[in-house]
Amino acid sequence: MIEHLTQAAYFAAAALFVFSLRWMSHPKTARRGVAAGVAGMSAAIVGTLLHPEIESFVWIAVAMVIGTLIGVPLSRVALTAVPQRTALSHAFGGLAAGLVGTAKFALWLPAGQLTGFRTGAIALEVILGFLTFTGSLMAAGKLQEVIPTRPITYRGQNAVNLSLLGIALLSGVALVIDPSRWVFFPVLVVLSLLFGVLLIIPIGGADMPTVISLLNSYAGLSAVAMGFVLENKVLIIAGALDGSSGLILSIIMCRAMNRSFTNVLFGAFGQVQAGAAGAKEAKPVKSATAQDVADLLELARDVVVVPGYGLAVAQAQHRAFELYEQLSKRGIRCRFAIHPVAGRMPGHMNVLLAEANVPYDALVEMDDINPDMPQVDVAIVVGANDVVNPAARHDKSSPIFGMPIIDVDKAKTVIANKRTMNPGFAGIDNELYTADNTLMLFGDAKAAIGDVVKTLSGESGMGH
Repeated sequence: MIEHLTQAAYFAAAALFVFSLRWMSHPKTARRGVAAGVAGMSAAIVGTLLHPEIESFVWIAVAMVIGTLIGVPLSRVALTAVPQRTALSHAFGGLAAGLVGTAKFALWLPAGQLTGFRTGAIALEVILGFLTFTGSLMAAGKLQEVIPTRPITYRGQNAVNLSLLGIALLSGVALVIDPSRWVFFPVLVVLSLLFGVLLIIPIGGADMPTVISLLNSYAGLSAVAMGFVLENKVLIIAGALDGSSGLILSIIMCRAMNRSFTNVLFGAFGQVQAGAAGAKEAKPVKSATAQDVADLLELARDVVVVPGYGLAVAQAQHRAFELYEQLSKRGIRCRFAIHPVAGRMPGHMNVLLAEANVPYDALVEMDDINPDMPQVDVAIVVGANDVVNPAARHDKSSPIFGMPIIDVDKAKTVIANKRTMNPGFAGIDNELYTADNTLMLFGDAKAAIGDVVKTLSGESGMGH
């Protein structure tokens, strides 16, 4: 009877995980997807606790209390910190997989229970788990800017990294051949931890969204291996879903940047280009006031707002919604153009704007908005840099050459809001800011957009 209940709980968990991923693919059903994921994990935990092999629930209860005490404060983060919070989740998942694999190896070795398959699964679980752990910690550190966001490189770096990974894999093979050669196990653990660090340090902050989704895939694969080690079906299913979804998302993001996996992992993307400062100073920019922007908007019929990480940092999403409301009242069409890699995590801008109650139908993907850009009267860029840089279309020497961008430069007038003229994550100047049809609105996004909204709301004429 217990076995039937366990399998039923696992089946329900697997189904809920699938539905959760499906529902979270759209903002309208995202809350339902989260609820399904929570219900699925609860079912998986209940099914596991039903196992008759469990001799005591004391340590399980202690672990759940500690996990809750750590998890609840970590859940209360600003939306700007969600990417690094996600990276920490991957780190915890990877650490759990690595520790479970280590414990199983230590328990089964003296008992003579290490078959070739079990040892191989443990080796894979430990390698993926521990490299995900340290790699995710490094990614979180870069996102939090406690370590440099720029790529840290040295001569022969890729060769060193691949050699470390190769030695770790060979150590795993040696253990599969003869598990009694346990000395290879600590070598495998140390090299995996080191490889996770060295894998991330040469990757710039601009690529962190892709790296996070890739680490998500690694964490899922380590869970699959852990499922085989523990002979737990729901772990295999959940890990496979996690691993495949992370990989698919990484592929989508690489395509959105016109980049390959190898370029992301080994390209040192994000280094500030030499001589960029001089080029920037040689080109003057035209600045605008809130009144200037309000006057332009009053005469517009079609407005597009392009949000970026600067909007997230300034927590200006509510001001953006107020701007949308002011324009809509005047009969002005207002849409938000969403680039696939805007912000620091997939869907970052969608989440921010949804929090501010911006209607879903006002959010338009890059491929859908670009054909309309030549007819747009005013394009307002709020805190976005590389995803609107025209150099991606024509400058073959640029590190972002070939990356699809939102064609704001084709709008009749461009308003670019930035705090400073510093380059974005890619480390290059944006030629959009010195274009003839661009006006710079300097200042914190929340204050600057707020001033525009106040100016518009004080106008007596409707303009249309």
